[in-house]
Amino acid sequence: MIKNKDFLFTSESVSEGHPDKICDRISDSILDLYIDADPEARVAVETLVTTDLVVVSGEVRSLTNITKQSIEETIRTAVKEIGYEQDGFHWKTLETKILLHEQSADIAMGVDSDGNAKEEGAGDQGIMFGFACNETPEFMPAPILYSHKILKRLADKRHSGLIDGILPDSKSQVTLKYEDNKPKYIDSIVVSSQHTEDCSQERIQEIVKDIIQEVMPREWLKDITSYIVNPTGKFVIGGPVGDTGLTGRKIIVDTYGGSAPHGGGAFSGKDPTKVDRSAAYISRYLAKNVVAAGIADRCTIQLSYAIGMPEPLSVYADLHETGKVSEQALVKALRSLVDLTPKGIRETLDLNKPIYTQTSSYGHFGREANSSGGFGWEKLDLVDSLSDAVK
Repeated sequence: MIKNKDFLFTSESVSEGHPDKICDRISDSILDLYIDADPEARVAVETLVTTDLVVVSGEVRSLTNITKQSIEETIRTAVKEIGYEQDGFHWKTLETKILLHEQSADIAMGVDSDGNAKEEGAGDQGIMFGFACNETPEFMPAPILYSHKILKRLADKRHSGLIDGILPDSKSQVTLKYEDNKPKYIDSIVVSSQHTEDCSQERIQEIVKDIIQEVMPREWLKDITSYIVNPTGKFVIGGPVGDTGLTGRKIIVDTYGGSAPHGGGAFSGKDPTKVDRSAAYISRYLAKNVVAAGIADRCTIQLSYAIGMPEPLSVYADLHETGKVSEQALVKALRSLVDLTPKGIRETLDLNKPIYTQTSSYGHFGREANSSGGFGWEKLDLVDSLSDAVK
């Protein structure tokens, strides 16, 4: 946690074409395939990508039979939509290995409700964190939010054909100067983007600087702001040809960019009975509504669970010395307003839908809730009742 008041703080993001993010995209696309067919499906899918190869493994349980052909088509569609059509990794020609098996009966016994006295339990033990702050309109820390925005705009322009020479793999990093715990200006921005052999570094710098001007608050860009673009001078070999990717290796990118704690569990490829995912989402929902209600400038929520048990073992809140109520009063109010069992979380946030592919890049938080049901944890529908509960 950040304690000093005057400091530089940095967060990074990676694009949908980064090898690890390709894996997250494939895992979440397969998850959506299962949930679309069976909303109660149990899914834990891990993906590995390397040169000309995608390997999918994990455990599933569903009332619907999903064929290997459907899974392979889902893999190729995901890679195609990201934009990989290059030597060494092409959606048409890559090899796939699909190694999925049935979920453990021992795990199923602990998680499933019996329809009578036994409630649905958590899919695993663990700790999950949610965070929000008022330094951006999205109630997100600025360094990670704008790191995402740079790469999302770069990808949108690449997909739309507004720019050429840019390939899918890219990374960004934003360093922000804080004074008295408030964002003051951007100290430096780093962007590395894969590109074609014939795209000059001057052209890449022009593209990146234009995007920075489009997405960053102008008042934060100063004469002393440093712009670092493709610092190695060349980034032609990228994606799975350059690096192997795995699901779940960008959990800080997925969350708060290091501005808040992380429980350690990844999200992608996991159905919402897995509290690694669903409890992290409800924690964000709680923290965001706390800050939006004006109860605090910053809020961290922690939940903990044991496998097979429905109720959280602990609910913790930290208002970072900015709260208008005590943390104890806040926890009592939150527990009275929201059902924090795995089933309660899924029903509150409407998580049994194929909404996960869209979360696989550019952050799970700080996004807008949409008509498909995606990002429901970003809604602010708890503000009024929470404000009343802590009076």
